[in-house]
Amino acid sequence: METTIPSTAVRPARRRDRLLTVLAATAATLLGWAVAVPLAGVELTARGGGGAAQRVTPVAVAVSTLLAGLAGWASLALLERLTARARPVWTVVAVLVLALSLLGPVGAGVGSAATVTLLALHLVAAAVLVPGLRRTAGR
Repeated sequence: METTIPSTAVRPARRRDRLLTVLAATAATLLGWAVAVPLAGVELTARGGGGAAQRVTPVAVAVSTLLAGLAGWASLALLERLTARARPVWTVVAVLVLALSLLGPVGAGVGSAATVTLLALHLVAAAVLVPGLRRTAGR
């Protein structure tokens, strides 16, 4: 006898998995910040819209990662409603967004250690978010 799981049981698990993915990405980037800044002594700065260099704090790292993760989650949920090919479309969009996000640290005009650290933080967030959210997408 074959049993099926009602669709209402699948949704909470999907939401939980997506939330855990966003939280895992946030934890990973915070760990990366902790290794780079307090342990390795990197003076982590980034240039804001006004052009002035600002320190990158753990709060800024956490909030940025959370916002990126929630935006990825929202865009995946929207695509799931609009197309049967949400997973591949979302994956392409996510990789393009990552590529664009890497331009920020490269053109920030901060020191090389800060640039490498910022690039690494972007890549760490993507390494958790892209496969983690992609895995939760409906087939």
